[in-house]
Amino acid sequence: MDGGKKMNLGSLTMDELTGVINRYPWFGAARKELCVRMSKVGGSEWGKAQYSDAAMYVASRTLISDIVRSIVKEDYSDKDVEHLIKEYINPESLRQAQGPSTSVAEPSTSVAEPVEAPEAQQSNSQPAPVPYTRTVRVAGGDFFSAEQYASVRKDEDNVFSNFKSDHYDEPDGRQWEDPEFGFCTETLAAIYADQGYFVEAKKIYSRLILRYPEKS
Repeated sequence: MDGGKKMNLGSLTMDELTGVINRYPWFGAARKELCVRMSKVGGSEWGKAQYSDAAMYVASRTLISDIVRSIVKEDYSDKDVEHLIKEYINPESLRQAQGPSTSVAEPSTSVAEPVEAPEAQQSNSQPAPVPYTRTVRVAGGDFFSAEQYASVRKDEDNVFSNFKSDHYDEPDGRQWEDPEFGFCTETLAAIYADQGYFVEAKKIYSRLILRYPEKS
């Protein structure tokens, strides 16, 4: 490859081919040639890892997979598919899969064998189905239901509700504030001023002056 000369990979020895791959790891054709040679000698020293590594450097992984399949010599044809399908849909195999027939025998005319006997025998052999109830567990959910909480709740459990006054009086420091301007900061005033709302900006600044006179 040096000096613009073409390289015949087939004429290289194994040591020379390995040296080319070590010098040019991205050379996919050289890696493919090495895979072909290893497959011809039996490939006992190589495994799936080496073939998978070589497949990353070729244009199509099919080039390497074809080499691997030529080594295994497995039959990938579908010649036995028809036989397998017929065996699968065979009525005899279906009857074996379904188990013994549960059809009720015809009632006998003999007095000693009542008609209800087969049905009673069938009902005794097959237990009644149990209704299925699904329990859903949610990650982060509560372990106890509302009914379980109600069964153990006491009057003295509501500790925090005893500290709540009947009529909540707003602090005197906030009674003078306009609810629209309850949240007053210099940043908010600057935003109003930048957007042209100078009246609102002045209201916020006036409230900040009253609230923090030391900063005025």
